[in-house]
Amino acid sequence: MSTGAADQQALAHIPTSDVVEHLIREMTLEEKLAQLVGVWVNASTDGDSVAPLQSQMAGETRSWDDIIANGLGQITRMYGTVPLEPAEGARRLAAAQEQIMAASRFGIPAQVHEECLAGLAAWKATAFPVPLAWGATFNPALVREMASRIGASMRSLGIHQGLAPVLDVVRDLRWGRVEETIGEDPYLVGTVATAYVQGLESTGIVATLKHFVGYSASQAGRNHAPVSMGPRELADVMLPPFEMAIRHGGPRSVMHAYTDVDGVPAAANRALLTGLLREDWGFAGTVVADYFGVAFLDITHGVAADSGDAAVLALTAGVDVELPTVNCFGEPLLRRIREGGLDESVVDQALRRVLTQKAELGLLSPDFSAAPSALSEVKALELDPVENRALARELAAQSLVLLTNRELQGAPALPLALGASLGSLGVVGPLAEDPFAMLGCYSFDAHVGASHPEVPMGISVPSVAGVASGRFGRVLTSVTGNCEAATEEQIGEACRVASSVDTCVVVVGDNAGLFGRGTSGEGNDAADLRLPGDQHRMLDRVLAACAESGTRAVVVVLSGRPYALGDFIDRTHAIVQGFFPGEEGAEALWDVLTGIVNPSGKLPVSVPRSPGGQPGTYLHSKLAGPSGVSALDPSPLFGFGHGLSYTTFEISGHRCSAPTMSTSDSVLVSCTVTNTGSRDGAEVVQLYLEDPVGEVVRPVRELIGYARVELEAGASAVVDFEVHADRTSFTGLDLQRVVTPGLVKLHVSTSSTSDAATHEVILDGPRRVVGFEREMLTPVEVRRG
Repeated sequence: MSTGAADQQALAHIPTSDVVEHLIREMTLEEKLAQLVGVWVNASTDGDSVAPLQSQMAGETRSWDDIIANGLGQITRMYGTVPLEPAEGARRLAAAQEQIMAASRFGIPAQVHEECLAGLAAWKATAFPVPLAWGATFNPALVREMASRIGASMRSLGIHQGLAPVLDVVRDLRWGRVEETIGEDPYLVGTVATAYVQGLESTGIVATLKHFVGYSASQAGRNHAPVSMGPRELADVMLPPFEMAIRHGGPRSVMHAYTDVDGVPAAANRALLTGLLREDWGFAGTVVADYFGVAFLDITHGVAADSGDAAVLALTAGVDVELPTVNCFGEPLLRRIREGGLDESVVDQALRRVLTQKAELGLLSPDFSAAPSALSEVKALELDPVENRALARELAAQSLVLLTNRELQGAPALPLALGASLGSLGVVGPLAEDPFAMLGCYSFDAHVGASHPEVPMGISVPSVAGVASGRFGRVLTSVTGNCEAATEEQIGEACRVASSVDTCVVVVGDNAGLFGRGTSGEGNDAADLRLPGDQHRMLDRVLAACAESGTRAVVVVLSGRPYALGDFIDRTHAIVQGFFPGEEGAEALWDVLTGIVNPSGKLPVSVPRSPGGQPGTYLHSKLAGPSGVSALDPSPLFGFGHGLSYTTFEISGHRCSAPTMSTSDSVLVSCTVTNTGSRDGAEVVQLYLEDPVGEVVRPVRELIGYARVELEAGASAVVDFEVHADRTSFTGLDLQRVVTPGLVKLHVSTSSTSDAATHEVILDGPRRVVGFEREMLTPVEVRRG
């Protein structure tokens, strides 16, 4: 019997609870370090990249046999790096796992991770709406269901970990990765992200919270730029979604951010990754590096002299696993430890967390099978089944936001009439016939497929004009260039179409891509919030043509961030905002435009009036709002939480259970929502907190609760919010989170700019210090009559 076989056989007879400690005692240093790295088996270094500086950071140049000789911690994106038939990917993964297990002494398989931000990022897998669209639904339950579907697909393919969700709170709309976020409010981000975590973890997949922390507040909205943020803003805006997800979602992994905050890179921040995350919050899972983030401590941050220094800094701070491949935690770290630059016990701490997670996943079990379960199924491997497409369509429909709906000939412009009364229809604009208008940067066909133009899209993604033609027959279309450029001839043709039809749908917005290969997405930061390229000029001309001919003008914005629409607000009959609504986005859009679905989406980010009115979100202090001391008015065109419906709602019967409460008690805020229109629909009742006089500057208002209420025409429901005093907490003068006595106002609203009622409540009692165990949620109950 070989030494390796003997070690594996001995391991099989050790109780699971003792296996991790046994391995730590028996492993050589080389074997330990091998468990703390990933290898990107399908990565290419000859051109387009799917990660920043991938070509320069290729890492391992050794042969596969050499790489796995001491074992391997993770396999990076077996399915998500190149277009690969899912069944072929499963066979390759099985072969790789068998080789890894056979090569090393202890026969430990690798943990496999993939991206899953808008669905599993694999060829032929469902492309769901992006996270910004999840936020627009204000429907965590639906997001939880989506995540469970994604997780089930991943589990069947032998994947163990998903690099999602993103919990960054939007601070600057120019940032290219706004589409990956859930919105500009910490409570919305936290509740929706927590639901995603719950759904993914329910299938056994390790959810990875990212990017910890502050990434979305980079200077000037530039990717990877430094973050100039004080500890109070970090604590009150950036950290709460992570706290909530860890407390209520149960994620087993966290990914550090690329950026530095006040000069300290997250990957080297022991106070953040160990002190706060593990010691204060009790997080027991793994911390993984954002791709090449450890090496960036040397290359881009300049806080390490070389790869060895970077490895020591990151491991000491609390980073357990270097991803996506080996740059620093291999030979450079080995040398540092051999030279006495780091005690091996620090490696053991990270190893214990990594092996414990592998044990939870069944990777240390003697009956682990290298073959993904999908290979044993009789039916064909299907990653985009009809039930996924149906859910993608429902999510997309609930995410579409009706911004305006002006009257035309005595009736609202939308919904469009069906049948002969619709009249002639035109669809114009750069995105009229573009399926990629539906896909975010982390959808596989945009993320990877764009680098393989010879390979067809793995899923059906109809365009706006394509769906219109299928539903209505003859539709006049004009593709007005692309998102970045349009010729005079193309604009002239769009104007000709607009002038010759009864209704013209103008489709503008973004194409997602990576690092300059698009107008939205990772690395595609915007100089301002004007529609990209020539679209502003094109839209101006087309709307003028519509006005001259009497054409109904409907503008559809399909984008990864909101754009300034102030120049067009009075010249359109209706505007619909969508945030990369996924493969079924065009079908959902026409469902909304024609009234098959009543729009119910609410803005997860504010829509600016002018291109230069940012950065800024609704979550600001009085000083940051409009005033007579500045000629620049930063007020949005449409505020956070705004969204119209084809029916009408009345909010009445406002009640607050008491005018006072102690600083450790609760009050009940209630209202009645009635659908007073003729159509079934959904309203999102929002509850905002205002703290008029604080010991530090407080936001004008902040969301502390919401409820999506679906009602048939004429029906009513009572909504009860239970507001604990902890929900008024903030970071005080002493940098402790506190609840303070005094007056607070609770605004029942339908958006951040539209109040239905205000309740004044006095908090009595002592100033209380609260922490991670505070009440983070506002329980809500919807009672139907």
